[in-house]
Amino acid sequence: MRLRTYALSVLLLLPAILVAEVKPNTLFSDHMVLQQGVKVPVWGTANEGENVIIEFGTQKVSAVTRNGKWLIVLNPLKQGGPFSMKISGENTVEIKDILVGEVWICGGQSNMERQLGPRPPQKPILGWEKAVAEAQYPQIREFFVPHITSPFPLTEIDSKWVVCSPQTVKEFSAVGYFFARDLHARLKVPVGMIFSSWGGTPAENWTRKATLESNPELLTLAQNYDNAMKEYPAKLAGYQKDEPQLLEKWKTDTATAKRDKKPLPRKPAPPADPAKSGAAGNMYNAMIASLQPYAVKGVIWYQGESNQDRAKQYQTLFPVMINDWRNAWGGNQFPFLFVQIAPFNGMKPEIREAQLLSWQKTPNTAMVVTTDLGDATDIHPANKEPVGARLALAARALAYKDKIVYSGPVFKEVKFMDGKARLKFDFTGSGLISKGGELKGFTIAGNDKVFVPARAEIKGKQIIVFNDTVTDPKAVRFGWANAPEVNLFNKEGLPASPFRTDID
Repeated sequence: MRLRTYALSVLLLLPAILVAEVKPNTLFSDHMVLQQGVKVPVWGTANEGENVIIEFGTQKVSAVTRNGKWLIVLNPLKQGGPFSMKISGENTVEIKDILVGEVWICGGQSNMERQLGPRPPQKPILGWEKAVAEAQYPQIREFFVPHITSPFPLTEIDSKWVVCSPQTVKEFSAVGYFFARDLHARLKVPVGMIFSSWGGTPAENWTRKATLESNPELLTLAQNYDNAMKEYPAKLAGYQKDEPQLLEKWKTDTATAKRDKKPLPRKPAPPADPAKSGAAGNMYNAMIASLQPYAVKGVIWYQGESNQDRAKQYQTLFPVMINDWRNAWGGNQFPFLFVQIAPFNGMKPEIREAQLLSWQKTPNTAMVVTTDLGDATDIHPANKEPVGARLALAARALAYKDKIVYSGPVFKEVKFMDGKARLKFDFTGSGLISKGGELKGFTIAGNDKVFVPARAEIKGKQIIVFNDTVTDPKAVRFGWANAPEVNLFNKEGLPASPFRTDID
């Protein structure tokens, strides 16, 4: 009996012993990349009141553990490596193969989540085999954030940093890898990617619930979640009560379908738990809050497909989400670079407009246009390399102040005279061009708002649009279709964003 009591006492004490160990957050592990040029927070857990010391390069900094947590801020670091970091208290942890360079978050839904290697039944990424074979870039690393949701903010992620190589890169985000590869080639510094993406997710899942509640236009998104949580217990109880009959009917219907060679019915399942859906910030809590306050340079983002039916709301939601992230990182107005949704038969033009307007009203952001990279029959276009390259151009311009053209033409203003529309653009670069023949994708309308195909001609840095049957034009649209066919570029090879002059 005494032996059993002693064993039980040891087991009860074991959690306290484990807590006493100095333990850095999992973001701080072998092969990590730290952001250069800024103060770098490092944090973790230890026994209450324990003095934790970090030694990194010439720096030696300490902090006392409070409420089981410690946080130490390193002075700005210079790029390079590999380095080691020693974290000590009652025990010592050594982190090896650390690089200092540029760190970017790669976020969004399936088009960012799509890895470089094969993912049946999706089409293979164009050129993936060559890209994998050449991916010998030990100074590029990725930290993958697993898919998880939480109704409250999490502080820890079960993952690790992975060094880029032909053996590992197949699991990297394709867009993220091409972005990092181009950035590394230009800057000649290490690049770290924190890969936090999840297919099929709307922007409200990546925004704090309190932020949604504080905005009158977005309040319903939080209320819908609260209502679903209230209704869930009754729905679950109702299903559990009816489950035996539902399963019996399913078995009978399945047997009948097999006999008649018809599609099999779906097996009954309990209602989904709203708390696990990621809705109203639950995805943010698990996959973004857990990254803070890790020092980052900025964010690249590819998302919007799941909000396309609420494009008007997205005009508010997306900028709110961007500012929410910036506020959570202590007001850091880091560059936020995003991809405009590619042409697809099921993707309405209003979502591209919402993204364009979000860019124009949100400071320190950039938008990558992909009208030439889409697939009308596939929401996951396979040509990801130019997407990463264009994001890298935007990063060079916004984050690293290179004097380069990083966007295609963007509509600025229109004047109507003599039966024609005269359009002016920003980001014309060294001039406007039409690829592959005459300009296409323009329509024009008069007071009747009936849009008809229009001719368009480049005159210097302007475009003249007209149709002889519309003698008094009032509005012009460009690329205003689910899967537009357009060919307006600047001479730097970047496509123009779709637009309309008659915004509601």
